[in-house]
Amino acid sequence: MPDHSENAEHSERTEHTEHSEHSDRTGQVSQAENAVWSELARVRDPEIRRPITELGMVQDVTVDAAGHARVAIRLTIAGCPAARRIEADTLEATRSAAGVQSAEVAVGVMTPDERRAFTERVRGDRGARQQQFGPDSLTRVIAVTSGKGGVGKSSITTGLAVAWAAQGLTVGIVDADIFGFSIPGLMGLSREGRTEQPTRVDDMMLPPVAHGVKVISIGMFLGEADPRTTAVSWRGPMLHRTIEQFLRDVWFGDLDVLLLDLPPGTGDIAISVGQLLPQAEVLVVTTPQEAAADVAVRSALVARQTGQRVLGVVENMAGLPQPDGTVLELFGAGGGALVADRLSDDEHGPVPLLGSVPLSPTFRAGGDTGVPTVLTEPNDAAAAEVLRIARAILADGRGLAGRPLGLSPR
Repeated sequence: MPDHSENAEHSERTEHTEHSEHSDRTGQVSQAENAVWSELARVRDPEIRRPITELGMVQDVTVDAAGHARVAIRLTIAGCPAARRIEADTLEATRSAAGVQSAEVAVGVMTPDERRAFTERVRGDRGARQQQFGPDSLTRVIAVTSGKGGVGKSSITTGLAVAWAAQGLTVGIVDADIFGFSIPGLMGLSREGRTEQPTRVDDMMLPPVAHGVKVISIGMFLGEADPRTTAVSWRGPMLHRTIEQFLRDVWFGDLDVLLLDLPPGTGDIAISVGQLLPQAEVLVVTTPQEAAADVAVRSALVARQTGQRVLGVVENMAGLPQPDGTVLELFGAGGGALVADRLSDDEHGPVPLLGSVPLSPTFRAGGDTGVPTVLTEPNDAAAAEVLRIARAILADGRGLAGRPLGLSPR
């Protein structure tokens, strides 16, 4: 006769084994999905510089028993400029997760409600449509000014910004020279008559990023017009509103340094920046020529009238080094020291000459190609001096004594 007890025992063992194997597979899948989430936390939105998991851009993660992972992500808008990079980074991160044998990424677009939640996450407790860099901001704001045009103010701005970004700082540039905007070209954001535009998410704009620096310029808002052949002709009130919108609607996030490339002279924009950013420091750029030095002093005096501190002076185009070691002083000599001396007094203290940047064909060519020479040729004489000036400015850091840090005890 068949032994029913043995059959029952065998059936129980089989069921127990199958249940254990199912539990093991389920546990392995769960571990693989957790591993994928951990890897996705390393993927950052290139415009906002925060993890896509933190921004709510990952909709779903599944890993089947065979180790095939499927990740669904949602972008803010259709045609998002960062779409390809986010998708590629997501796929790479998913493939690198433990337990994943193959992977795919499904890309969708956020609903209006999801976009609103996204902007709330990005802005945090600062709320909508507020000036980001008020007096209590921990961001160091530096306005780069000059008395005359053509002294290389924008080249100095981009060189400093890229140098700091390469050191790991988070840096932004506001191209406040509405009539003579050149920052997009110098940063490689404007090519063949087309300029990269900010990404619009409802009422928030995310600035393009070049060489690790977030950049905004009026040149990005000319539509299909070629910025090389298009002029902007606005009067005072519109200029003020434009700068105000750049500081309010363009989301830079938490920056270590914000640079403003001001137009030359002492006009409407210089006054508006003084009103909107009274805590900004001012960096004066001049050439060695005495005529340029005279008007450079005036631009700094206007800044002081609004309470801004003059950080220092940079002398650009200081001379052209010759093969025999001599320097050809095409624009004279001593203008930078003259400006620094005239701005130094008992009330405001000494204003340093931070450096003298020599003329350099290589440095000029870097601006033409949109790849700053401080990255490609750091040993070039002009690039090396800009890098030295960048270190000197950081060494003269703004103190935080008496400033709220946004921290609370636990």
